[in-house]
Amino acid sequence: MSQTVLIVDDDAKLIDLLTEYFGENEFRTHAVMLGADALDAIRDDQPDIVILDIMLPDTDGLEVLKQIRAKHAIPVIMLTAKGDDTDRIVGLELGADDYLPKPFNPRELLARIRAILRRQDRTVNESDTVIIRAGDLELNRSTRTLLAKGKNVPLSTTEFNVLEVLMKHPNTVLSREQITNMAQGRSFMADDRSVDIHVSKLRGKIEKHPSSPVRIKTIWGTGYMFINPDS
Repeated sequence: MSQTVLIVDDDAKLIDLLTEYFGENEFRTHAVMLGADALDAIRDDQPDIVILDIMLPDTDGLEVLKQIRAKHAIPVIMLTAKGDDTDRIVGLELGADDYLPKPFNPRELLARIRAILRRQDRTVNESDTVIIRAGDLELNRSTRTLLAKGKNVPLSTTEFNVLEVLMKHPNTVLSREQITNMAQGRSFMADDRSVDIHVSKLRGKIEKHPSSPVRIKTIWGTGYMFINPDS
């Protein structure tokens, strides 16, 4: 069954290009040009992923992202201006799963869409542990949910993937390159701060004192290590 991509962008030529390209690769496409229409489109069309431009004619794309995250866990890829690190960082902090600077190759965007959806939709092998526990955390890989002290902790698609990678390798140092490859299905770029931002978001949700983390430790010059007190 074809999956649906919602494009929120006011560039008609880009919409036509992506609609044709995605169609050739067995994706359905729905597009809106205004941020105000994005939430209605998500509700009515129930897309599998959203491509959201940060520059929209009626509102800031970051504000649209904030509204989406208040109601939906749907994956979101932000389209940002080339070289604008601030927008990328803020977008990731607000819950974007990934970003791509304009101009971009449609093949790269399609690859990132497939990587995110593949990790979201994958089934857990019978030999895999469905539930990973660490102290008062319980990560259910089948339902893709996280409980902390029995209470649900909402996570974006990529936040879940990053935490899953860390919890599957407890008390082991993982580089940013390894985390990016395993959690996002793409290569790490030298100026890529997405892992750092997703880890920061996770700390805010699972650490008692995020500025002095005890669960996800920074290993300076290398990456991160998840501490499982039960291992």
